[in-house]
Amino acid sequence: MTSTIQTSKGLSIPASWHALQPIWQGGEEVVQCGLPKQQLATTWQMLLLGDGSHTRNLQLLTGEPVEVDVIDMSVIGTDPEGAPEIVKVVPNPWMRRQVWLRNAAGQRLTYAASWWEASHLDEYLENRSLPIWTSLARSRTELYRDIQGIHYGHSPALELAFGEPGPFWGRHYLFWHNEQPITLIYEVFSPCLSKYLGETVENQ
Repeated sequence: MTSTIQTSKGLSIPASWHALQPIWQGGEEVVQCGLPKQQLATTWQMLLLGDGSHTRNLQLLTGEPVEVDVIDMSVIGTDPEGAPEIVKVVPNPWMRRQVWLRNAAGQRLTYAASWWEASHLDEYLENRSLPIWTSLARSRTELYRDIQGIHYGHSPALELAFGEPGPFWGRHYLFWHNEQPITLIYEVFSPCLSKYLGETVENQ
């Protein structure tokens, strides 16, 4: 399956998934302890390191409904294509899903790529156009969000798509259900969220 991402300037970029080119990365220990405020402001840490619904958090921050643009649904087999190593705990063959989370005006707030066991995807995402959390909440699926790492880095493709210069903050995490990992999700946050969260580094 081949698709493209339309940027706000009408340009297209390939829909292979968009990992950050890292300047800095932190694992589970950093996730548990948090970061110095000089590195990342507390408000941003609450968004990146919190284990609640990201879609719900964005709705509360912006005061607007959050909508989803699905830009890629590809069966990729057993090749993780550079996904975080922990993807191997999710049974394969994999289906990779890529989306934008945006407001009603079309401003992109978050980019997300996720990897699912292809044969079971429809069990969890009956309506693939809904945000993951919304879809799972409707079916009352009990979940545990297990944040595995955070990232800070560049992505020329996301600079085009967000219409904002990098570097960007991102994270990856597993969703667990019935003690089984059901998906790995990798998210990158637009700097436009500074409008609601303040700058990424707190003033001293």
